[in-house]
Amino acid sequence: MSYDIVAATGCPTGIAHTFMAKKALEDAAAEKGLTIKVETHGQVGVEDELTAAEIYDARAVVIAADKDVDADRFAGKPLVSVGVSKCLSVEAAGALIDRALAAKPEGELVSEAAAAAETGEVEKESVGHVLYKHLMNGVSHMLPFVVAGGVLTAVSFLWGIYSFDSTNEQYNSFAAMLKIIGGIGMNLMVPVLSAYIAESIAKRPGLVPGFIAGMIAITGLPVSPETGLIDAGGVGTGFGFLGGIVGGFLAGYTILLLEKAFKPLPKAFDGLKAIFLYPLCSAFIVGLLMLGISGPMVAINQAMMDFLNNLAQGHNIYVLGLAIGCMCAFDMGGPVNKAAYVTGTALMGADVAAGITDGSGTAIMAAVSAACIVPPLVTTVAVLLARDCFTEDEFNAGLVNFVLGCTHITEGAIPFMTANIWPVMPIMMLSSSIGAILTLMFGVHSPAPHGGFLVLPVVTNGGLWVLAIAIGSLVGGVLYAAFKKSQHKKLQAAQA
Repeated sequence: MSYDIVAATGCPTGIAHTFMAKKALEDAAAEKGLTIKVETHGQVGVEDELTAAEIYDARAVVIAADKDVDADRFAGKPLVSVGVSKCLSVEAAGALIDRALAAKPEGELVSEAAAAAETGEVEKESVGHVLYKHLMNGVSHMLPFVVAGGVLTAVSFLWGIYSFDSTNEQYNSFAAMLKIIGGIGMNLMVPVLSAYIAESIAKRPGLVPGFIAGMIAITGLPVSPETGLIDAGGVGTGFGFLGGIVGGFLAGYTILLLEKAFKPLPKAFDGLKAIFLYPLCSAFIVGLLMLGISGPMVAINQAMMDFLNNLAQGHNIYVLGLAIGCMCAFDMGGPVNKAAYVTGTALMGADVAAGITDGSGTAIMAAVSAACIVPPLVTTVAVLLARDCFTEDEFNAGLVNFVLGCTHITEGAIPFMTANIWPVMPIMMLSSSIGAILTLMFGVHSPAPHGGFLVLPVVTNGGLWVLAIAIGSLVGGVLYAAFKKSQHKKLQAAQA
């Protein structure tokens, strides 16, 4: 079967944005009387994958993704590529379809004047979005390792903090096995992050230097304690997920440079390049670069950790909670939200790997989780308090958001916020900040990076955590309901 439009959607976590964008594109195409097939890049992999024939027959292509969706296969087709957050409403999706239909195969407008009058200027992929897309490809592959490793490690602590230590009275062999399995998952976090950043940039050849860069990022430069010199048997200081990010980009762009350097070689050497030259040369170059920058990276990583640790203590928890809340609610799963989430995940991972369940990392993770859970619950409270002021679809969506919020899926609140950015965005940011600040004040610690209330058994002071989230949700829900009632009264007055 042939389609007028083919599209690909994907978000870093592959949970909500991916499928919201798909639905928006399908609804927009139906309104225009066009057929469309949307390929989704979710957490379970690629679904409804586009065939070469479907791409060939299509009139235009729309890519709405913050991760790599292999755009090379669309070469020669009229194409528009934007971030997934710019395709979450039917109106935005319709505009993208119009732009794609008015584009030349290179992605530029056929006629600037004619197209501008109808669709506006085509938005080209910026350098910032390209870099963000590469980063989020790494993050999306990393998150399952963090979730699996973090939760298994956290569950092992139910038998006691030292239940993995056979010399301690808390020892339990099953808990020790859980800790081992979870620890392996957590240790793979940075190498996977680095490798799939590189893979997004340079495709499959980027994996080898990416994994090596990630491993160096968690081990650091080994130095002999006796001689103070570089020693393969020495001990190094890792430089965490920041080093993994730097290493991923170094690995990816090193491969691109090597591809240019080896381009003059005869085509008969293509097999040799893939299996020998690229892995060998890239591993050597990236390895040296990563070991060379280990000193400055350790200093930067330590400075960041110290800064956040200081904020997490004393009166600074108000500043930290406000920052976390505003970031998490600002774009509901977008770049700003992900920056807070990835930072919290990395700090939590460092604590869990060290066997710490009450450190600043787990406290910040609990605050980040609270700030992400609150917005969808705000909509649930609002639709219950002001049912007559919402449409039937909005009311049903608000009820569904209770389930989404309880499982740490923030994106369900996006349609409510986009309908009235002012004052709904500030309300959401205030509500999330209240939840985050109270979480820090109550001394809540979460050694699990995702799952919402499903991970309550391993959360320290879990009851107080639920209370903090409930207070933030109620405050936001009351404010949102008051706004909708005021808006409803104005509308009735205007109609009268």
